[in-house]
Amino acid sequence: MLKRFNLVVSTIRGREEDCISELWYFLKELGDDDIIIGKTGLPGLLVARTSLDPFYVVRELKRKACENPWYFRFILKIVPIQLTTINNIENIKEEALKLAQSMLDKKQKYRITIRKRLTDMRSENIIGAIAPNLENKVDLENPDKIIWIDIIGEEAGISILNPDDIVSLEIIRRKKRLSYREKS
Repeated sequence: MLKRFNLVVSTIRGREEDCISELWYFLKELGDDDIIIGKTGLPGLLVARTSLDPFYVVRELKRKACENPWYFRFILKIVPIQLTTINNIENIKEEALKLAQSMLDKKQKYRITIRKRLTDMRSENIIGAIAPNLENKVDLENPDKIIWIDIIGEEAGISILNPDDIVSLEIIRRKKRLSYREKS
């Protein structure tokens, strides 16, 4: 699996190759000449390293999808990753706290979201290692920021995200369908 990724991409099971082509084409369109996309060994899950800012990539993908929700056929969800580390609780804690302390304003509420695959780590242990070290209030329903931890086997990707930094093409399409129905 690719190490040092900065995008996590979900697709339709069995359509990973099509998703790789679609993502590669889109990143090329944005001007990226140094794209690496890798399979994770899990159906429907890819990781990528782009030379572009991953937040810019996600914003542009969202903009394009909002203009034309069916432009993307195989990318289902995309999450920007700021840094990767070896999957162990101390590394994850240290890196997540560094990011949180530099990016969380004292007044902002946060939530920790953990996606785990190919690991036996427990989410409660990770949250228990990070949360007591933060002075910010927790808001599970409507956080200002999300401490996103994506564990895939031996690698862990970490980001501090705004809720709209996670792009789900299915949600965009659903909203578009509803707006079409309301206009009819």
